[in-house]
Amino acid sequence: MALETTLILFKPDAVQKDLTGQVLSRFQAEGFKIRGIKMLALSDEILAEHYSHIADKPFFPSVRGFMQEAPVIALALEGENVISRVRDLLGPTDSTQAPAGTIRGDFGFKDSDSKMRNVCHASDSPEAAADELKRFFKPGEVFEF
Repeated sequence: MALETTLILFKPDAVQKDLTGQVLSRFQAEGFKIRGIKMLALSDEILAEHYSHIADKPFFPSVRGFMQEAPVIALALEGENVISRVRDLLGPTDSTQAPAGTIRGDFGFKDSDSKMRNVCHASDSPEAAADELKRFFKPGEVFEF
């Protein structure tokens, strides 16, 4: 098992519905450790970088609009195989397909037109986690202890 650190973003729907504490407690119940946490409003620049794989798509403005509806909470989370385990805890990206017991199944928006309203973003690989952590945390904001 590999000790990893991943990025979680509590999306605007999680912040607006005041779900962050409940979701964070699920991560902590798995034994994951908080290494950094902060609330921030996302700029157009950071969103264009974070979503560079879809920034040229016609639906990107709606993604940007959603991600700027409210602040997000960025979380650096550490644990054994945390990247894959967090993604399992979250369930499928589409909350309408997420089974009960997963975070998205329990808290995600169930309107099929709102797939981006799925509570959290989570890094999908060690490489993505490293890039995303640098994007959302400045040097010295992710702690080791």
